[in-house]
Amino acid sequence: MKTPLPNLLARALRDFFAHHLPRLQGVSPHTVRSYRDSLVLLLRFLSSCRARPVACLDLHDLGTEEIMAFLDHLQTERANTISTRNVRLAAIHAFARYLATQHPDRLEHAQRILAIPFKRFEARAVEYLEYEEIQALLDTVNRSTDDGERDYVLLATLFNTGARVQEILDLRPVDLQLIKPFQIRLFGKGRKERLCPLWPQTADVLRTFCVRHGVDLGSAAPLFRNHRGQPLTRFGVRYILAKYHARAKVHTPTLAAKRLHPHSIRHSTAVHLLKAGVDMVTISQWLGHASLNTTNKYATVDLEMKRQALQKADPPRDAQNPATPWRNDTSILAWLVSL
Repeated sequence: MKTPLPNLLARALRDFFAHHLPRLQGVSPHTVRSYRDSLVLLLRFLSSCRARPVACLDLHDLGTEEIMAFLDHLQTERANTISTRNVRLAAIHAFARYLATQHPDRLEHAQRILAIPFKRFEARAVEYLEYEEIQALLDTVNRSTDDGERDYVLLATLFNTGARVQEILDLRPVDLQLIKPFQIRLFGKGRKERLCPLWPQTADVLRTFCVRHGVDLGSAAPLFRNHRGQPLTRFGVRYILAKYHARAKVHTPTLAAKRLHPHSIRHSTAVHLLKAGVDMVTISQWLGHASLNTTNKYATVDLEMKRQALQKADPPRDAQNPATPWRNDTSILAWLVSL
């Protein structure tokens, strides 16, 4: 079968991923891969619907009805959440904006795609672990094995820094400063760099880990690796958390009712700092938030702080059952003051 010649869709996709995203917009490789995965899913869906190979699809196949059908397919057939559905649509919108600027003759087509709205959804309550639950999780790790030692260092560093999982996977020995002041360098969203302080205990376990495994502190290779020597992946971190969660909830029943994922460790760090009296601006910088509004959500999640605030505030008086009854031996003025 003769291979079809590249059409407008193929040329646009190639320029979008090879030139526009990495060179003109300077987005991170993680963003490029996320957009790639979204558009690959879309192309496979369209290929199935049109009963044509992906190479035979062209730009006119990316109509609004087809894209809406794809978004419905994500939720109904692939059981994706609304949040994931919106992530896929964001990638399609990015490609549509590229079409609008690079191919003005397709402006109307791009505008119709950009008019497809994101779906609203109810945000979940922020899930986090109490300090005692984090400690119970760490206590279940068998640090006498190589994998156990790595897992302990990984979890301790995650809790100390509140890093996103990809930030901790990208951590390199050269980013560690294990002499005072203890700190590590993290690269967050949009390649934003920040320094995060370390507790002396975290610096100590990192130092011991590097010495035992002969880690060159000048190396630019990823620090955390699997038992095959390959860089640890997001799925690997999820597996590690699930393993210790299953162990810890046997002795800590409160963990049984909580979902544990990499971001819940990040939430736990934020709440722990908030309880310790750290101000919101510092927590925002600690976590690498682009906006303080993102950090403000932690001010509403801690139930214990809400209970303490409730104890400090006087409850409303019950008009039918006054808290201080008037006795004959009490002056009317004293009784009125007590109301």
